Amino acid sequence: MRIGIVSRLDVEESVQLAGKIADFLLDENVETVMDTPLAERLNRSEDLSCPLQEMEVDIIIAVGGDGTILRTQNFISSKKIPLFGINMGTVGFLTEIDPEDTFGAIKEVLSGNYFVEKRTQLQIWHNQKIHSALNEVVLMTRRPAKMLHIQISVDEEVAEELRADGLIIATPSGSTAYSMSAGGPIVDPRVEAFIIVPICPFKLGARPTVVPDGSQIKVKLLREGKTAITVIDGQFEEEINFMDEIIFKKSSEYAYFVRLTKDFYRRVREKLTKGGIF
Repeated sequence: MRIGIVSRLDVEESVQLAGKIADFLLDENVETVMDTPLAERLNRSEDLSCPLQEMEVDIIIAVGGDGTILRTQNFISSKKIPLFGINMGTVGFLTEIDPEDTFGAIKEVLSGNYFVEKRTQLQIWHNQKIHSALNEVVLMTRRPAKMLHIQISVDEEVAEELRADGLIIATPSGSTAYSMSAGGPIVDPRVEAFIIVPICPFKLGARPTVVPDGSQIKVKLLREGKTAITVIDGQFEEEINFMDEIIFKKSSEYAYFVRLTKDFYRRVREKLTKGGIF
């Protein structure tokens, strides 16, 4: 087994834990590489250093929060490498393991006592550019306190036309993130669906909508002179202009996660009890 390690770099505890994980794996005679910025931060040898997008490994251990998972997945989206998340963030729905359980969990993985969970991703077309998202795409105005005039079509049928602060298109993985905070439903990751959630719509009848993940969703800006931005998984931004059309479909590429247990509902109960405030 060959294992890669990535970490959030803005939290020293994450960096140090990633270093300890590398030492543990090397002691277990596991071939190990580290994301180049992490290796440089820890002053590790060049033999351990590898750019994330060039990693050819069986598993990547990601030390951080959901943001670390989303960033990592974006770099490896076409490689089918499963991610194993150690939670050093606030809530961490995508990161299964608490820091104190790190080494016991890694031993289980090395012993083969795990399964790989597959998660649906969104594919987004805009101006012939193709992006992918594991959690969600947020369409929002560049100027605070200004509304967007949006048309939403599902499979070529106009589903809604509204004025709102913005719009969220989410996967089931993203249903426990911004979508939930904006009033969207929590969706089991096994459900084959996407969620359309208006953000503060100026229309009483505008409500979150769940559509089959085989649908094609189109979103268009109808107000001339107004621009918006799309934020993809909280990581990347792109400007949207009047009459631009953004198309959303199910991606042919999935995200993969190393799991030790099937406990989605327990995690929902525990992580949402305090709203991420500890």
